[in-house]
Amino acid sequence: MTNAESIDRLANRFFTAVEEMDGRTLDEIYTADAVIWHNYDNFEQPRADNLAMLAQFSTMFKSFKYTDVRRRFFDHGFVQQHVARGVKANRKPFDLFACMVVTVSGDQIARIEEYFDSAQDPR
Repeated sequence: MTNAESIDRLANRFFTAVEEMDGRTLDEIYTADAVIWHNYDNFEQPRADNLAMLAQFSTMFKSFKYTDVRRRFFDHGFVQQHVARGVKANRKPFDLFACMVVTVSGDQIARIEEYFDSAQDPR
């Protein structure tokens, strides 16, 4: 198996876990010191805070899915462009165009840099 194939499997596992709101798998996927950075607030969210936020997805969304996925690989990670689509708990549909730069360490995610325009988010 090539490095790209291994990273692709990890990426698929990660995004499926987010869609299915599978906290146990997400906990396994992140390194102990994983950091998630967002362009819209320039904040490095610690692993525990990100897992806690993702655990709230079931109350935040009626549905959530990644579509229109385009993924490219580099030596220690990948870049993914996608549209996060779904329906919020308040029944408002959303289409959020985003890009993530993900750094991988072994078979885990060590860092995510997430880019999107927060104005796309219907309140």
